[in-house]
Amino acid sequence: MKPEVLIVGAGPVGLTMAIELTRYKVPIRIVDKTSQRSDKSKALVIWSRSLELLERAGVSARLIEAGYKVDAIKLSADTKTIGRFTFEGLQSKTKYPFGLMIPQSSTERVLEEFLNGLGVAVERSIELTTFTASDDGVVSTLRHADGREETLETSWMIGCDGAHSTVRHLLGKEFLGETLLIDWILADVHLENIPRTPEIDVFWHSEGVLAIFPVAENRYRIIADVGTASDDSPRRDEPTLADLQAVLDKRFPGGVRASDPIWISWFRINERKVADYRSGRAFLAGDAAHVHSPAGGQGMNTGMQDACNLAWKLALVVRGVASDQLLDSYSAERSPIAEQVLKVTGRATKMVTATGDVVQFLRNHTASLIFGLAPARRFAANVASELSIGYPHSPLNAPHKHRDPFPGERAPIRADEPPVGAGELPRFVLFAESHEESQDLLKRYVALLEPAAREPYEPGCMWLVRPDGYTALAAKAGDWKAVSDYFDRMAGKTAFAAD
Repeated sequence: MKPEVLIVGAGPVGLTMAIELTRYKVPIRIVDKTSQRSDKSKALVIWSRSLELLERAGVSARLIEAGYKVDAIKLSADTKTIGRFTFEGLQSKTKYPFGLMIPQSSTERVLEEFLNGLGVAVERSIELTTFTASDDGVVSTLRHADGREETLETSWMIGCDGAHSTVRHLLGKEFLGETLLIDWILADVHLENIPRTPEIDVFWHSEGVLAIFPVAENRYRIIADVGTASDDSPRRDEPTLADLQAVLDKRFPGGVRASDPIWISWFRINERKVADYRSGRAFLAGDAAHVHSPAGGQGMNTGMQDACNLAWKLALVVRGVASDQLLDSYSAERSPIAEQVLKVTGRATKMVTATGDVVQFLRNHTASLIFGLAPARRFAANVASELSIGYPHSPLNAPHKHRDPFPGERAPIRADEPPVGAGELPRFVLFAESHEESQDLLKRYVALLEPAAREPYEPGCMWLVRPDGYTALAAKAGDWKAVSDYFDRMAGKTAFAAD
C-alpha cells in the first residue's frame, strides 16, 4: 500500500506520530538515519496529560510497567525544606496522578515495540537528503546505508528529526532563540546513602542548583549548573564521576556517594522555536519545532502532544471527511503552547541560577511563602502534570456559550468511560441527552461522531469533545444546529475563524 505520510525521525515524537496515524489506518513510512535506538536516557519524565493521550492507543500501561512513579516535588534551600507539592489532589481528575520516571531509551523501546505490533517497522540507516513539496504531494530522496538513493512520493511529510532537523533546514525555517551561556552537568548514576522516596528533590545552594530524580532502584538522574561560560565555545573535557561527586559533596546534605555511572555529560540550554509548524504539505513536531530548558521536564511531552494533536486532524483529511484548512489549526494550537513552555522554563532557569546573597535570600523567602499556600501547590501540580494545557484561542472552538468545560479546555475524564479518541477512527464524542434529533445527528455525521451519545456532564447542557479530549463546543441541550454548523466547518462548507 502506498504510504500517505513520511515521518522523518524515530524518537519519542516520531514514534508517537507513527502509532497515532497507524491506529487511524493511515499508511505511513517512518525512517531514521541512525542504525539503532539511542541507549541514552535523555528525556526522563512522562507527565499525566501525555499518559492520558497515549492511553487512547493502549500504550500507557506498557510505559508505566517500564517506569517509576513519583508523586511529589520537594524544594530545599541548603538543608531547609522551603516547599513541597504532591500530585495527590489530581486523583479526582486523572487516572495518572504522578510523574512517570522512565529513561528515553526505554520510552523509545516500548513505543517501537508497540508500533511493531501494529504492523509497522522503523526503517533505520535511511537518511532524508532532500525533498520537493507541491500542492499535490511531497517527493523525497532517501539515502540508504549502502549509498543507494530512493525516490519516495507521499501526500504528506512530518519532520520529527530533532533539534538539528533536516526537514526544518530544507524548509528554510528560522529556529529563533538563543543558547544560554551556562554550563550544566547531567548524569545518570547509582547513589548510596540517600533516602529512597518517590519524589523529585531540588536543592538551591549558594553555588547553584542541584536536581535529583529517582529512576530505578538506586539509579538517579542528576542535573546541576556548574558555572557561567564566557563564550559559546564547548567544554573540552568530558565530566568525570569525580566532578559530579564534588557537586554532590557541596550541595547535597548527608554524604551521598555516586558510583557506576551510566552516562555523564556537559550540556548548555537552547531555547529556540520556529514561528509556524506547517509549510504546505510538510509539518514539524517536537524538537524540530521547539527546544526548551529541561526545567520541568516539559520538552519531550510537548513534542508527543504535538503528535497527538496533528495525527487525528491529518487522518480526517486523508480520509476525505475534513477539509485541508483543519490542518492550519495544528500550528495555531501548538505554537502558543511551546511559546508558553519557553517562557515558564526560561524564567525557572533564571530563577534557579540566580547569584548573590541578597537575590538568593529573596528568592528562597518568596518561594517559601508561595508554596506555603494550598492554592499555589494545587496550581503547581496542575502545571507540572500538564493537565492545565488547553487551547482557549483555537480556531476550532465553537462560539462561546458559557458552559464549563469551555471550548478549548481539556474535557473531564470519567472513570467508567473509555477515553475519547480510542479506537481505529478519530471521532468526536457528543455528550448529550438521548433524543430523536440527536440520533439523526449521529447518523448524519457517522464518519465524524462516535455512534452513541454519552451522558452530559450536567443536565440541560451538551458538549462536543474532540478526538484528543479537548472540548470543541458547549451549548444548551437541544442546540443541534450548533453541532451541525460545527461539522459544516469541519467539512469546509464554512471557514474556521481564529478567536
